[in-house]
Amino acid sequence: MTSPFVTTDWLAQQLKDPDVVVVDASWHLPNGARNAQAEYLAGHIPGAVFFDIDGIADTSSDLPHMLPSPAEFARAVGALGISQNMTIVVYDEVGLFSAPRVWWTFRCFGAENVVMLEGGGPKWRAEKRGTETGLQHREKRRFEANFDPDAAVDFEAVSANLRSHAAQVVDARPAPRFHGEVPEPRKGLKAGHIPGSTNVPVSLVTENGRLKSPETLQAIFAERGVRLDQPIITSCGSGITAVTLALALERAGAKQVAVYDGSWAEWGARDDAEVES
Repeated sequence: MTSPFVTTDWLAQQLKDPDVVVVDASWHLPNGARNAQAEYLAGHIPGAVFFDIDGIADTSSDLPHMLPSPAEFARAVGALGISQNMTIVVYDEVGLFSAPRVWWTFRCFGAENVVMLEGGGPKWRAEKRGTETGLQHREKRRFEANFDPDAAVDFEAVSANLRSHAAQVVDARPAPRFHGEVPEPRKGLKAGHIPGSTNVPVSLVTENGRLKSPETLQAIFAERGVRLDQPIITSCGSGITAVTLALALERAGAKQVAVYDGSWAEWGARDDAEVES
């Protein structure tokens, strides 16, 4: 896998390129004290548009920020002024939290050149680079969405995997949640994990808002017993950090990684889902 990151120096030189679009993909946990859209309006990288993870989603689902249909995704991002053949630079205001989810979503729908800003908004601001306020308006573009069916799996596929063991399931949640030692932050969810899954908390693969080196990631996955040469399904609380884990796996050399889009928000809510703790 070639690096999915670009530097702040590179982006600063590309801001006036009409074929480069910057996307603020910030999202914060519902029980947190931060409002991503309000922060965007108060100040963002010049020219950046705001990608609403909960809005550009399957809003007919009771589950949070599930992938939308190809047609709905194409309509929404086209309205933001993005086409599939532009260079799309995604960042968030944590450093590396929600940006991978939006990077992955664009890849799911056929974006040809989508990357993330290494260090994200915090690094850009620490370097005292310019920002602008308010809502950014771009001319509408046509985005031709081509969905990759291998990128995401659903409940039925994960349930079938309990019997086939065709893929390893790797969970990005913190260890106390994985082991059912603390309640889930979302009400009504069971505690524990998908039977047979392995816990690799996302905090192990990131540091100071950045992904660790491929060599370090390889050592982490080896220590946890994850086979990079075998198929892998990643999961988390609601499909956000599962993508960061999938990114880390790909950077470490894994060849076949899919994200369980519903993750524990779905699995932990279903009466027919087996649970271990």
